Amino acid sequence: MNGTGKFDQLIRQVIQTFGFMAEPERSDYIAILISEMVQQLADKQHLELKEAEKQELIKQIIAEISSSRSQLSSEIYYPKPTHKPGYPVVSAASEERVYKALYRVHVSVMDAIDIKEASSMSTDRLVVYLSPIINRVLDECNIQLNNIEQTLLQSMLFDEITGFGPLEPLLADETITDILVNAPNKIYVERSGKLQPCSIRFRDAAHLLHVISRIVTKIGRRIDETTPYVDARLKDGSRVNAIIPPLALDSPTLSIRKFNKQSITLGKMVAQKNLSAAMAALLSIAVRSRLNIVISGGTGSGKTTLLNAMSRAIPHDERIVTIEDSAELRLQQDHIVRLETRHANIEGLGAITERDLVKNSLRMRPDRIIVGEVRGPEAFDMLQAMNTGHDGSMCTIHANKPIEVPTRLVNMVTMANIGMSTESIIQQVASSIILIVQINRMQDGKRRVIAISEIEEENKSLKLRNLFEFKYTMKEGTTEISGEFVPGVRPLFVERAAQFGLDKALEEVY
Repeated sequence: MNGTGKFDQLIRQVIQTFGFMAEPERSDYIAILISEMVQQLADKQHLELKEAEKQELIKQIIAEISSSRSQLSSEIYYPKPTHKPGYPVVSAASEERVYKALYRVHVSVMDAIDIKEASSMSTDRLVVYLSPIINRVLDECNIQLNNIEQTLLQSMLFDEITGFGPLEPLLADETITDILVNAPNKIYVERSGKLQPCSIRFRDAAHLLHVISRIVTKIGRRIDETTPYVDARLKDGSRVNAIIPPLALDSPTLSIRKFNKQSITLGKMVAQKNLSAAMAALLSIAVRSRLNIVISGGTGSGKTTLLNAMSRAIPHDERIVTIEDSAELRLQQDHIVRLETRHANIEGLGAITERDLVKNSLRMRPDRIIVGEVRGPEAFDMLQAMNTGHDGSMCTIHANKPIEVPTRLVNMVTMANIGMSTESIIQQVASSIILIVQINRMQDGKRRVIAISEIEEENKSLKLRNLFEFKYTMKEGTTEISGEFVPGVRPLFVERAAQFGLDKALEEVY
């Protein structure tokens, strides 16, 4: 940095105090803090500092902090402020002091308040209620914090009382799609398709376990040594998986797949370059033509998001039954019955599986059946439904390539122990499924529909015809992808589309 000689010591002191800037959009707030410190240090060192010089110093200091963070800490994610009263921006040193203070005063503050009463308070009332208690405990513990640090401490305690502690700013951050807690001090988040470590941390394993217990208790579940893992859904639709010792060897762990509150459409996915406009048109025509469709992809590839988007093409006068292990589908139609599986109770009784629900749904007069994810013997009942008057049904399946889908379906049907030969199962799959839509999360973090394929039987085996595919190249030594969505062969379901008056629309796609 090009600071003038007489200000070099001042500049070093400010940079050392503020550490790395948390987020670029907070620079105005940070500038205020830096300005105050620059003036204080200048007065203390008896330096004559003109306003123009002061502003230039602030710019240089912020630039140096930003540069240092970019070089040394570019992969660390500093979460945005949470709900009121908010997490103020502080330096790395201040944040460390606040964490140490939190660890020391947390128990004393919790003992001093009425949890039931505090939990029912509004944000403003709780702030007023907590402030004198926190001040008293800080005095008793002889802890010195400035006003900003005390506000941060108050926010953290607020989240401990009313929410899920350190997770609150991550849950409030709409740029985060996944929260992965490997250990109290090892937390990762997914943003824009890429994982990165996060600055948030828990006090210790007991603190993490306490938050996990609070999460599962609020949704009517339990987690302990006899039931050491839970897979469930939060009230907002987010999926939660927690596993604790003795199954988790080093620490309790927690995974949260956040529910996207924004409705997604094929149009939005085109704008995000998840697929081309022609592919979106083809998928819309396929849904309106009541084709049976399987959406395949790996974990976190966006299968459910794509299924939600495609389902918007279903006419509103059709009766739809959705079946899920953990409810994530958000269909927009009115005539919907949503079903969700049930886990066994502590005695191991009362479980209701997806297969049970698929069988039962056939008695509910559905026009279409949508299964959130097919992963076992329910595949047989799903294929049966598709073949017995429930055209236009859809499901998702785990597969890394579209060519793997037919084999996986055959294997799943075999798991049902219905005594069918492999040849008969292949025929069943070929007569039931018309389209396979493959979506992948690629190396650059972007989710793309990499293939739309028709499935057909040939010589007692199943083969695919690619209607569209994503052809790409990767820049050597990077994750940068360059490619395009390319049309393939013309679809065979033209006659089916014509029955719904969509044959001309299909021709326009090609």
